[in-house]
Amino acid sequence: MAPGRIAQTALYQEVAERLRQRIFAHELLPGIRIDEQQLAVEYGISRTPLREALKVLAAEGLVTLRPRRGAFVTEISDQDLDDIFPLMAMLEGRCALEATRKASPEQIARLEGLHRQLQRFAASNQIGRFFEVNQEFHLRIQEMSGNRWLRQMIQDLRKVLKLTRLFSLSIDGRLQQSLDEHVGILEAVRTGDALRAQKLMHDHILAGRQALVRGATEEAKVLP
Repeated sequence: MAPGRIAQTALYQEVAERLRQRIFAHELLPGIRIDEQQLAVEYGISRTPLREALKVLAAEGLVTLRPRRGAFVTEISDQDLDDIFPLMAMLEGRCALEATRKASPEQIARLEGLHRQLQRFAASNQIGRFFEVNQEFHLRIQEMSGNRWLRQMIQDLRKVLKLTRLFSLSIDGRLQQSLDEHVGILEAVRTGDALRAQKLMHDHILAGRQALVRGATEEAKVLP
């Protein structure tokens, strides 16, 4: 995001959002120390709203505050991923179960439309576009569940997962595998099989973690 002076309205929130997007874009890399003085000058603000913004990001898990050392972009370890993905699988599985029980024909039709987009992007290997629609597919199911607490917990965890530098859909074979998994989830939702939708979504999330493990192994093989 281009630097520039920020309006005073909800200043620390705007600062937090700008930093959040820079972290997600990996402009601020995991482990890097955040230069508060430089950012204050860049944004034309005092250190006070900047520090309030950093507290917000720390509460989200995106920033780590270290006494007398400053703020650092959080680094995600393999153990963190091993801890987070089972939670994600449990939460998103529950969302799929509740969504299936409440799904209307119109909501199912929207999911089918998103799936057709996924098919097109997978066929042309447009990973970035596939990722965007994939996010929308999952968000729709979360909304269909009607459970705002589940949605909030999932979105908080997904923010943290954006810190990882490996991208599961870029792993060889994962794009088609993910698409195939969506076929099963969609069919379970369409037929009203809530327990099957729950299991398939649970397994789908864990398969993403397995893909990251494969990607890390392959990356290690090519490092000098």
